[in-house]
Amino acid sequence: MSTLNVRVAAIEQVTPLVKHFTLMREDGQHFPTFSGGSHVVVAMDINGRTHRNAYSLMGSPDDTEAYHISVRRQEHSRGGSVFMHDNVVEGSQLQITMPVNLFSLSKMGRKHILIAGGIGITPFMSQLHDIQRNGYNYELHYAFRSLEHGAFSDQLKARCGNHAHIYVDRLGQKLDLRELLGSQPLGTHVYVCGPSSMVTAVLETARELGWPENHIHSEQFTAPPMGDAFTVQLAKSKTEITVPNDITLLEALETAGVNPDSLCRGGACGRCELDVLELDGEIFHHDHYLSDAEKASNRKIMPCVSRARCTHMLLDI
Repeated sequence: MSTLNVRVAAIEQVTPLVKHFTLMREDGQHFPTFSGGSHVVVAMDINGRTHRNAYSLMGSPDDTEAYHISVRRQEHSRGGSVFMHDNVVEGSQLQITMPVNLFSLSKMGRKHILIAGGIGITPFMSQLHDIQRNGYNYELHYAFRSLEHGAFSDQLKARCGNHAHIYVDRLGQKLDLRELLGSQPLGTHVYVCGPSSMVTAVLETARELGWPENHIHSEQFTAPPMGDAFTVQLAKSKTEITVPNDITLLEALETAGVNPDSLCRGGACGRCELDVLELDGEIFHHDHYLSDAEKASNRKIMPCVSRARCTHMLLDI
């Protein structure tokens, strides 16, 4: 995938756990245009290894002078968010991919319900520009733990007026999904981004209420879990690759010079799916793409997030 060299032009501490980064192109040119809901993948050199994390673009799609992303610090992760918080400063140089949109608004929707939890608000920051520019009917429902962790909540209330509904857990404010999703007109689309529990609850509630599947949209970049090291064999190149405990199978393949196609790097898009030809062991599936039957078969793996415990795995690559 094509990449762009950028420098960090500004950093803002939005909440105790969230930093906002303004990125400019190193060559001084404007960025490519994008649509609301797009993301880029940021490459980070952490202790000599390249880590790549996806982050939603937050600014106006009409403003391509700078790109804007926000990163929540996750202590129990592989280190990407900690690196962005502790090592990236104004003037730092980074490399990002071109924008990709796996979470776009449906132009056919009569109404749009946006549901965000915590840092899941980020893709909606750019979607709102598209919604308001086109005059779409919408509601924004934003839930977070406490007032100090409500990133951009004041900005959103000022920008969206009575279209914005805020829920602060520590104040006892709860979002009633069944009431919300059970009272929408035909042709409404729902979009959710946030913790896995919230995403699952929205999807299950919408389906129980009979929402058409193509009216339900979700985005969740799963942080690849760490695990035991394992070794894989590549059928086409006749090579063997060891996957350390702290990087993904996809990253191990890339380090070895093998570059499977990939987009989201979060187990959502399906682009990096690989066929497993032989397996002596077990695959730990962490993606949101494969069906339950495909996962149970152990014949496919999403190398961006899934791992294995095995003595032998042969991949069709």
